[in-house]
Amino acid sequence: MRELADALRLDAQQALTLRELVELSGLAESMLRELVDYGALQPLEWEGATLTFSASCVSVARTACRLSRDLELDAHAVSVVLRLFERIDALEAEIRALRAGAAR
Repeated sequence: MRELADALRLDAQQALTLRELVELSGLAESMLRELVDYGALQPLEWEGATLTFSASCVSVARTACRLSRDLELDAHAVSVVLRLFERIDALEAEIRALRAGAAR
């Protein structure tokens, strides 16, 4: 039920504060800041200590939380794995596009 409430909240909200991302992801604020420093999370805005994120960052942060917790990875290792996941997604999309073009 909480996930449904989160989804409704995210759908209605364009941007999240760092505090909201902490609450929704389960990650500590320090870990989220490290993931931003390593480039694994891209804030919409970064003014001084204030960070604002898109709603899409929630799924990335939740994945980071599971990686950190289940595999006992530090922020740097989590950021590397997240980048690999992004690359895999991009390659899979490219394969789908190529298959769709070949089917015509």
